[in-house]
Amino acid sequence: MLYTSPRDKIRILAQKPSVFIHKRLRWLTILSSLPLFGIVTAFGIAPNTSLPDIPERKIVRTLPLPEMAISDDTNSAFWRQENIRRGDTMAAILARLEINQQDKTDFLRVAKDSKAMRQLKPGEVIHAETTADGELLALRYFYGNGEQFLMEKVDDTYELSEQSAGVNTGVSVGSGVIESSLFAATDAAGLPTNIAIQIANIFASDIDFYRDLQKGDRFTVVYETSHDNGENTQYGRVLAAEFINKGKSYRAVYFQASDDEGDYYTPSGESLRKPFLRAPLEFSRISSGFTNARFHPILKQWRAHKGIDYAAPTGTPVMATADGTIEYTGRKNGYGNLIVLKHRGEYSTAYGHLSAFKKGIQKMKYVKQGEVIGYVGSTGMATGPHLHYELRINGVQRDPSKVVMPAAYPISKRNKAAFHRDTKELVARLDLLRNANFASAN
Repeated sequence: MLYTSPRDKIRILAQKPSVFIHKRLRWLTILSSLPLFGIVTAFGIAPNTSLPDIPERKIVRTLPLPEMAISDDTNSAFWRQENIRRGDTMAAILARLEINQQDKTDFLRVAKDSKAMRQLKPGEVIHAETTADGELLALRYFYGNGEQFLMEKVDDTYELSEQSAGVNTGVSVGSGVIESSLFAATDAAGLPTNIAIQIANIFASDIDFYRDLQKGDRFTVVYETSHDNGENTQYGRVLAAEFINKGKSYRAVYFQASDDEGDYYTPSGESLRKPFLRAPLEFSRISSGFTNARFHPILKQWRAHKGIDYAAPTGTPVMATADGTIEYTGRKNGYGNLIVLKHRGEYSTAYGHLSAFKKGIQKMKYVKQGEVIGYVGSTGMATGPHLHYELRINGVQRDPSKVVMPAAYPISKRNKAAFHRDTKELVARLDLLRNANFASAN
C-alpha cells in the first residue's frame, strides 16, 4: 500500500484549488483540532501514566482560493406585491413598482379601457412580475366576483385578459390581542398586512392607532378570501370588524347599495367614513403648523401662518381631503400653483405651491375624497418642496386639529331595510367571535 504523508496531501490539494477547496479546508480543520482530540482520548489512559511533552510549531501558509463569480444578471424575474391605496391610479402603482417608462407607457395604453382599472379598491393587492431593471413581465389583479385582470408581456407587447379567475371565494375570520401594536397583533394572529391596514383605515376616525392603543385591547375581523386553483390565497375586503379599545367597543360592517358605492357603517347604520382625510398626503411630515406668529423664511418677518405645511419630495401626489367641486385652479401670488375645493356647507380647502395639476383638473369639476388633484412642488413663496394646506370655513382659515368636522351621511331611508337584511349575518358573526374570545379569556 502506498503511503502519502500529510504534507504530500496538502501539496496535491493545493495544485487544484478549484476542485479540492472543500476537502482542503476539511483537512486543515482536522489538523487544527488534533490537540483537542488528544485531550479527549486522554480520558481512556490509565491514571498516573506520564506522557512526554509534544513540541508545538505554528505553520502559516497562503493557500490560493477559487475566484468567486458575481452575477450581474438584471433579467432575473421575481414577483412583487403592492397594496392599492385610497385615490390610487395604475400609473402611481407602476411608479411604486419602479417599472421603466417604456413598459409603463405600453401597459397604460393597452389597459386604458379595462374594467378592472376603474375598480382599484383600497386595501386590495396587485401582484407583479418584474426584473431588477424595471421590466414588467406580468401583472395580476383580482378585482371582485371572481374576476381576474391579467396583463402579460409576449414578444415585447402586452396582452390583456379579463376573465373568471377560476377561484373559490369564501369568508374567513380572525381575532387578536394587542401586546404592542396592531401590526404585531395581526402578525401573531396570522392575518396579512392588508387586513391590518383596512382595520386601521376603518376605525381611524375613532382610534389613533399610534397613541390610543393599550395592552389587552382586542379585535375581531371577518374578511373575504379567494383560492386560486388551490395554490394561492388572496385576501380581499374586510366585511365586518370589532375593536375594543380601552374597554369601549367599536363596530363596523360593509354595505353597498345598488345605487351607490360601498362603505363602512355601524350596525345601526351610522357612517364611519371620515368626512375629511387627516392629511392630503400619504407619506409626509408637518414642517410648519397653524400659528398666529411664525418667522417667514423668505419675507424675514413675523406673520401668521394660516395653514399646515407638509414637507414631501417634488412630484408627490396630493389628494382631495373631501368630496368637492374645484372652485379655483391656477397661479396665485405667494401660493404659486393653487387649487381650491368647495365642499359641503361652509367648508373649503386650499392646496398651494404645487409643481403641477393633475391632467383634467379644471374649474367646476367634481372630485372625490382621496382623488389625486396635483403634485407637491415649490412654486410661489417657498424655500423648498412642500404642500401648503388650508381648511377654510366661510372663507376663513381655521386650524384643522381644532375644528369639529361634520359627520358623514348615515344610511338613507330607502336603503335601511336592505342594510339591516344584508348585514344581519355579519353582526351575528361578530357576536359569535366576541363570545368565543371572552370564553377563552376566562
